[in-house]
Amino acid sequence: MRNFVLGLSCLTVASMLAMPVSAQQFAPKKPECIAGAAPGGGWDFVCRTTAKVMFDLGLVKERIQVVNMTGGGGGVAYAHVANERADDDNLIVAASKSVSMRLAQGAYPGNTMQDVRWLAAFGAEYGAIAVAANSDIRTLDDLVASLKDDPRSIAFSGGSSVGGNDHLKILKLAKVAGIEDLRQMKYVAFSGGGEAITQLLAGSVQAISSDFSEIMGFVESGDVRIIAVLSPERLAAFDQFPTAKEQGYDVTGLNWRGLYVPRNMSDEAYGFWLDTVRRMTASDEFRDLLVSAGIEPLSLFDADADALVASDIEETQALSRELGLMN
Repeated sequence: MRNFVLGLSCLTVASMLAMPVSAQQFAPKKPECIAGAAPGGGWDFVCRTTAKVMFDLGLVKERIQVVNMTGGGGGVAYAHVANERADDDNLIVAASKSVSMRLAQGAYPGNTMQDVRWLAAFGAEYGAIAVAANSDIRTLDDLVASLKDDPRSIAFSGGSSVGGNDHLKILKLAKVAGIEDLRQMKYVAFSGGGEAITQLLAGSVQAISSDFSEIMGFVESGDVRIIAVLSPERLAAFDQFPTAKEQGYDVTGLNWRGLYVPRNMSDEAYGFWLDTVRRMTASDEFRDLLVSAGIEPLSLFDADADALVASDIEETQALSRELGLMN
Protein backbone atom coordinates (compact mmCIF):
# COMPACT_ATOMS: atom_id res chain seq x y z
CA MET A 1 0.00 0.00 0.00
CA ARG A 2 2.77 2.42 0.93
CA ASN A 3 4.40 2.04 -2.50
CA PHE A 4 1.14 2.96 -4.18
CA VAL A 5 0.64 6.02 -1.98
CA LEU A 6 4.15 7.25 -2.71
CA GLY A 7 3.57 6.81 -6.45
CA LEU A 8 1.50 9.95 -6.87
CA SER A 9 0.99 11.22 -10.39
CA CYS A 10 2.90 14.37 -11.33
CA LEU A 11 0.54 15.35 -14.13
CA THR A 12 -0.42 19.03 -14.06
CA VAL A 13 -3.85 20.49 -14.54
CA ALA A 14 -2.77 21.85 -17.90
CA SER A 15 -1.61 18.46 -19.16
CA MET A 16 -4.86 16.88 -17.99
CA LEU A 17 -6.97 19.34 -19.91
CA ALA A 18 -4.81 18.93 -22.98
CA MET A 19 -5.25 15.16 -23.14
CA PRO A 20 -7.07 13.84 -26.21
CA VAL A 21 -10.42 12.38 -25.28
CA SER A 22 -11.74 9.60 -27.46
CA ALA A 23 -14.76 9.06 -25.24
CA GLN A 24 -16.30 12.49 -25.65
CA GLN A 25 -18.97 11.01 -27.93
CA PHE A 26 -20.49 9.50 -24.78
CA ALA A 27 -22.44 11.66 -22.36
CA PRO A 28 -24.10 10.12 -19.29
CA LYS A 29 -27.85 10.38 -18.98
CA LYS A 30 -29.29 10.70 -15.48
CA PRO A 31 -25.87 9.93 -13.94
CA GLU A 32 -25.83 8.39 -10.50
CA CYS A 33 -23.30 7.87 -7.72
CA ILE A 34 -24.03 5.19 -5.14
CA ALA A 35 -22.68 5.60 -1.60
CA GLY A 36 -22.89 2.24 0.15
CA ALA A 37 -23.78 3.75 3.54
CA ALA A 38 -25.98 6.36 5.18
CA PRO A 39 -25.31 10.10 4.76
CA GLY A 40 -22.46 11.56 6.74
CA GLY A 41 -19.74 8.99 6.13
CA GLY A 42 -16.75 8.73 3.82
CA TRP A 43 -18.52 7.10 0.88
CA ASP A 44 -21.20 9.77 1.05
CA PHE A 45 -18.45 12.42 1.04
CA VAL A 46 -16.88 10.87 -2.07
CA CYS A 47 -20.15 10.85 -4.00
CA ARG A 48 -21.28 14.32 -3.00
CA THR A 49 -17.88 15.89 -3.60
CA THR A 50 -17.54 14.15 -6.96
CA ALA A 51 -21.04 15.19 -7.99
CA LYS A 52 -20.44 18.82 -7.02
CA VAL A 53 -17.05 19.27 -8.64
CA MET A 54 -17.89 17.46 -11.88
CA PHE A 55 -20.94 19.66 -12.37
CA ASP A 56 -19.21 22.87 -11.23
CA LEU A 57 -16.42 22.30 -13.76
CA GLY A 58 -18.83 21.45 -16.56
CA LEU A 59 -17.46 17.93 -16.86
CA VAL A 60 -20.99 16.50 -16.80
CA LYS A 61 -24.01 18.20 -18.33
CA GLU A 62 -26.50 16.82 -15.81
CA ARG A 63 -26.18 16.85 -12.04
CA ILE A 64 -25.15 13.49 -10.63
CA GLN A 65 -27.77 12.04 -8.29
CA VAL A 66 -26.34 10.68 -5.04
CA VAL A 67 -28.04 7.53 -3.78
CA ASN A 68 -27.33 6.17 -0.29
CA MET A 69 -27.67 2.39 -0.27
CA THR A 70 -27.03 1.01 3.22
CA GLY A 71 -26.52 -2.53 4.36
CA GLY A 72 -23.80 -5.13 4.75
CA GLY A 73 -21.01 -2.61 5.19
CA GLY A 74 -21.25 -1.71 1.52
CA GLY A 75 -22.16 -5.25 0.51
CA VAL A 76 -25.72 -4.40 -0.51
CA ALA A 77 -24.47 -1.72 -2.89
CA TYR A 78 -21.70 -3.97 -4.23
CA ALA A 79 -24.10 -6.84 -4.94
CA HIS A 80 -26.60 -4.42 -6.49
CA VAL A 81 -23.99 -3.12 -8.93
CA ALA A 82 -22.50 -6.54 -9.67
CA ASN A 83 -25.77 -8.39 -10.12
CA GLU A 84 -28.34 -5.82 -11.27
CA ARG A 85 -26.43 -2.93 -12.85
CA ALA A 86 -23.46 -4.70 -14.44
CA ASP A 87 -23.84 -2.94 -17.80
CA ASP A 88 -24.96 0.50 -16.58
CA ASP A 89 -22.96 3.24 -18.36
CA ASN A 90 -24.31 6.00 -16.16
CA LEU A 91 -23.28 4.68 -12.75
CA ILE A 92 -20.26 5.34 -10.53
CA VAL A 93 -19.85 4.00 -6.99
CA ALA A 94 -17.88 5.27 -4.00
CA ALA A 95 -15.02 2.96 -2.99
CA SER A 96 -12.39 2.76 -0.27
CA LYS A 97 -10.01 0.34 1.39
CA SER A 98 -12.98 -0.88 3.45
CA VAL A 99 -14.45 -2.42 0.29
CA SER A 100 -11.26 -4.26 -0.65
CA MET A 101 -10.82 -5.46 2.94
CA ARG A 102 -14.33 -6.88 3.06
CA LEU A 103 -13.73 -8.65 -0.23
CA ALA A 104 -10.52 -10.09 1.21
CA GLN A 105 -12.40 -11.56 4.17
CA GLY A 106 -15.31 -12.91 2.16
CA ALA A 107 -17.72 -10.45 3.74
CA TYR A 108 -19.53 -9.93 0.42
CA PRO A 109 -20.74 -13.51 -0.12
CA GLY A 110 -20.60 -14.61 -3.74
CA ASN A 111 -18.71 -11.53 -4.92
CA THR A 112 -15.04 -10.93 -5.79
CA MET A 113 -13.01 -7.92 -6.90
CA GLN A 114 -13.55 -8.99 -10.53
CA ASP A 115 -17.30 -8.32 -10.24
CA VAL A 116 -16.73 -4.58 -10.75
CA ARG A 117 -14.19 -2.41 -12.56
CA TRP A 118 -11.92 -0.25 -10.41
CA LEU A 119 -11.86 3.28 -11.77
CA ALA A 120 -9.74 5.41 -9.44
CA ALA A 121 -8.20 5.93 -6.01
CA PHE A 122 -7.88 9.69 -5.61
CA GLY A 123 -7.56 10.31 -1.87
CA ALA A 124 -5.57 8.90 1.05
CA GLU A 125 -6.43 9.59 4.64
CA TYR A 126 -5.51 8.36 8.06
CA GLY A 127 -7.72 6.93 10.75
CA ALA A 128 -8.50 8.54 14.07
CA ILE A 129 -9.67 7.44 17.51
CA ALA A 130 -12.19 9.79 19.10
CA VAL A 131 -14.57 10.10 22.04
CA ALA A 132 -17.57 12.28 22.81
CA ALA A 133 -16.64 15.80 23.89
CA ASN A 134 -18.00 15.21 27.40
CA SER A 135 -16.17 11.89 27.88
CA ASP A 136 -13.99 11.31 30.94
CA ILE A 137 -11.40 9.85 28.57
CA ARG A 138 -9.04 12.74 27.83
CA THR A 139 -6.04 11.04 26.23
CA LEU A 140 -5.05 7.85 24.47
CA ASP A 141 -3.28 6.77 27.67
CA ASP A 142 -6.62 7.06 29.50
CA LEU A 143 -8.25 4.83 26.90
CA VAL A 144 -5.49 2.23 27.01
CA ALA A 145 -5.51 2.21 30.84
CA SER A 146 -9.23 1.39 30.83
CA LEU A 147 -8.69 -1.39 28.30
CA LYS A 148 -5.88 -2.88 30.37
CA ASP A 149 -8.08 -2.88 33.46
CA ASP A 150 -10.90 -4.52 31.51
CA PRO A 151 -10.73 -5.00 27.72
CA ARG A 152 -14.54 -5.02 27.64
CA SER A 153 -14.92 -1.70 29.44
CA ILE A 154 -14.71 0.33 26.22
CA ALA A 155 -17.08 -0.32 23.34
CA PHE A 156 -15.87 1.07 20.01
CA SER A 157 -18.12 1.91 17.10
CA GLY A 158 -16.93 1.88 13.51
CA GLY A 159 -18.24 2.18 9.99
CA SER A 160 -16.82 -1.14 8.85
CA SER A 161 -17.78 -4.71 9.60
CA VAL A 162 -16.08 -6.94 12.15
CA GLY A 163 -12.60 -7.54 10.75
CA GLY A 164 -12.85 -4.44 8.57
CA ASN A 165 -10.61 -1.40 8.45
CA ASP A 166 -12.03 0.42 11.51
CA HIS A 167 -11.97 -2.79 13.56
CA LEU A 168 -8.40 -3.66 12.59
CA LYS A 169 -7.20 -0.20 13.69
CA ILE A 170 -8.22 -0.77 17.31
CA LEU A 171 -6.94 -4.35 17.28
CA LYS A 172 -3.52 -3.13 16.12
CA LEU A 173 -3.60 -0.43 18.81
CA ALA A 174 -4.51 -2.97 21.49
CA LYS A 175 -1.77 -5.32 20.33
CA VAL A 176 0.87 -2.56 20.52
CA ALA A 177 -0.48 -1.51 23.95
CA GLY A 178 0.11 -5.01 25.31
CA ILE A 179 -3.49 -6.16 25.67
CA GLU A 180 -3.25 -9.93 25.58
CA ASP A 181 -6.69 -11.22 24.67
CA LEU A 182 -7.83 -9.21 21.66
CA ARG A 183 -11.00 -11.29 21.48
CA GLN A 184 -12.27 -9.45 24.57
CA MET A 185 -12.31 -6.12 22.73
CA LYS A 186 -15.81 -4.79 22.10
CA TYR A 187 -16.43 -3.47 18.59
CA VAL A 188 -19.88 -2.53 17.25
CA ALA A 189 -20.10 -2.42 13.46
CA PHE A 190 -22.32 -0.01 11.55
CA SER A 191 -22.97 0.48 7.85
CA GLY A 192 -21.01 3.73 7.68
CA GLY A 193 -19.16 6.38 9.63
CA GLY A 194 -22.24 8.55 10.01
CA GLU A 195 -24.14 5.86 11.90
CA ALA A 196 -21.08 5.03 14.01
CA ILE A 197 -20.75 8.66 15.12
CA THR A 198 -24.47 8.88 15.89
CA GLN A 199 -24.11 5.96 18.29
CA LEU A 200 -21.11 7.60 19.95
CA LEU A 201 -23.09 10.80 20.52
CA ALA A 202 -26.04 8.77 21.82
CA GLY A 203 -23.81 7.20 24.46
CA SER A 204 -24.24 3.67 23.12
CA VAL A 205 -20.44 3.32 22.78
CA GLN A 206 -17.53 5.03 24.50
CA ALA A 207 -15.18 5.58 21.54
CA ILE A 208 -15.08 5.47 17.77
CA SER A 209 -12.54 4.17 15.29
CA SER A 210 -13.01 5.98 12.01
CA ASP A 211 -11.32 8.00 9.28
CA PHE A 212 -10.30 11.58 9.91
CA SER A 213 -12.68 13.14 7.36
CA GLU A 214 -15.69 11.34 8.85
CA ILE A 215 -15.00 12.78 12.29
CA MET A 216 -13.84 16.30 11.48
CA GLY A 217 -17.27 17.92 11.09
CA PHE A 218 -18.31 16.68 14.55
CA VAL A 219 -15.04 17.93 16.04
CA GLU A 220 -15.68 21.39 14.57
CA SER A 221 -19.21 21.38 16.01
CA GLY A 222 -17.83 20.58 19.47
CA ASP A 223 -19.50 17.18 19.77
CA VAL A 224 -16.47 14.93 19.38
CA ARG A 225 -12.86 15.04 20.59
CA ILE A 226 -10.02 13.32 18.73
CA ILE A 227 -7.52 11.66 21.07
CA ALA A 228 -5.24 10.18 18.40
CA VAL A 229 -4.67 10.40 14.66
CA LEU A 230 -3.19 7.21 13.16
CA SER A 231 -0.62 8.93 10.95
CA PRO A 232 3.19 8.77 11.05
CA GLU A 233 3.33 12.47 11.99
CA ARG A 234 0.81 15.24 12.66
CA LEU A 235 -1.31 16.26 9.68
CA ALA A 236 0.00 19.51 8.23
CA ALA A 237 -3.44 21.13 7.99
CA PHE A 238 -4.61 19.84 11.40
CA ASP A 239 -1.50 19.78 13.56
CA GLN A 240 -3.47 20.43 16.76
CA PHE A 241 -4.31 16.71 16.93
CA PRO A 242 -1.68 14.33 18.39
CA THR A 243 -0.73 11.08 16.71
CA ALA A 244 -0.84 7.71 18.43
CA LYS A 245 2.83 7.33 17.59
CA GLU A 246 3.92 10.44 19.50
CA GLN A 247 1.93 9.16 22.50
CA GLY A 248 3.99 5.97 22.54
CA TYR A 249 1.81 3.68 20.38
CA ASP A 250 3.39 2.97 17.00
CA VAL A 251 0.19 2.41 15.04
CA THR A 252 -0.85 3.88 11.70
CA GLY A 253 -4.05 3.34 9.76
CA LEU A 254 -4.25 4.46 6.15
CA ASN A 255 -7.35 4.41 3.98
CA TRP A 256 -7.83 5.31 0.33
CA ARG A 257 -10.94 6.71 -1.32
CA GLY A 258 -12.09 6.49 -4.91
CA LEU A 259 -14.63 4.98 -7.30
CA TYR A 260 -15.56 1.76 -9.05
CA VAL A 261 -18.00 1.17 -11.94
CA PRO A 262 -20.02 -1.77 -13.29
CA ARG A 263 -17.82 -4.47 -14.82
CA ASN A 264 -19.61 -4.52 -18.22
CA MET A 265 -19.71 -0.75 -18.72
CA SER A 266 -19.05 0.07 -22.39
CA ASP A 267 -15.56 1.13 -23.41
CA GLU A 268 -16.89 4.53 -24.48
CA ALA A 269 -18.52 5.13 -21.11
CA TYR A 270 -15.49 3.88 -19.18
CA GLY A 271 -13.22 6.14 -21.20
CA PHE A 272 -15.48 9.09 -20.44
CA TRP A 273 -15.59 8.47 -16.69
CA LEU A 274 -11.85 7.78 -16.52
CA ASP A 275 -10.97 11.01 -18.29
CA THR A 276 -13.58 12.97 -16.32
CA VAL A 277 -12.28 11.74 -12.96
CA ARG A 278 -8.72 12.58 -14.01
CA ARG A 279 -9.77 16.11 -14.92
CA MET A 280 -11.74 16.47 -11.70
CA THR A 281 -8.87 15.32 -9.48
CA ALA A 282 -6.45 17.70 -11.24
CA SER A 283 -8.62 20.71 -10.39
CA ASP A 284 -7.83 23.10 -7.56
CA GLU A 285 -11.46 22.92 -6.37
CA PHE A 286 -11.33 19.17 -5.82
CA ARG A 287 -7.90 19.20 -4.21
CA ASP A 288 -8.95 21.99 -1.85
CA LEU A 289 -12.00 19.99 -0.76
CA LEU A 290 -9.84 16.95 -0.06
CA VAL A 291 -7.27 18.87 1.95
CA SER A 292 -9.97 20.65 3.97
CA ALA A 293 -11.29 17.22 4.96
CA GLY A 294 -7.86 15.95 5.97
CA ILE A 295 -7.47 13.80 2.86
CA GLU A 296 -4.23 13.79 0.87
CA PRO A 297 -4.51 13.73 -2.95
CA LEU A 298 -3.73 10.38 -4.58
CA SER A 299 -3.63 9.60 -8.30
CA LEU A 300 -4.19 5.96 -9.19
CA PHE A 301 -6.39 5.15 -12.17
CA ASP A 302 -7.57 2.12 -14.14
CA ALA A 303 -4.93 -0.65 -13.94
CA ASP A 304 -3.14 1.07 -11.04
CA ALA A 305 -6.38 1.24 -9.05
CA ASP A 306 -7.00 -2.43 -9.81
CA ALA A 307 -3.48 -3.31 -8.61
CA LEU A 308 -4.08 -1.35 -5.39
CA VAL A 309 -7.20 -3.39 -4.61
CA ALA A 310 -5.36 -6.65 -5.31
CA SER A 311 -2.55 -5.55 -2.97
CA ASP A 312 -5.08 -4.62 -0.26
CA ILE A 313 -6.68 -8.05 -0.47
CA GLU A 314 -3.36 -9.86 -0.11
CA GLU A 315 -2.27 -7.65 2.81
CA THR A 316 -5.63 -7.89 4.60
CA GLN A 317 -5.78 -11.66 4.40
CA ALA A 318 -2.29 -11.95 5.88
CA LEU A 319 -3.08 -9.52 8.74
CA SER A 320 -6.46 -11.10 9.44
CA ARG A 321 -4.84 -14.53 9.80
CA GLU A 322 -2.22 -13.06 12.16
CA LEU A 323 -4.94 -11.56 14.37
CA GLY A 324 -7.04 -14.71 14.30
CA LEU A 325 -9.87 -13.24 12.23
CA MET A 326 -9.44 -15.72 9.39
CA ASN A 327 -8.22 -19.30 9.09
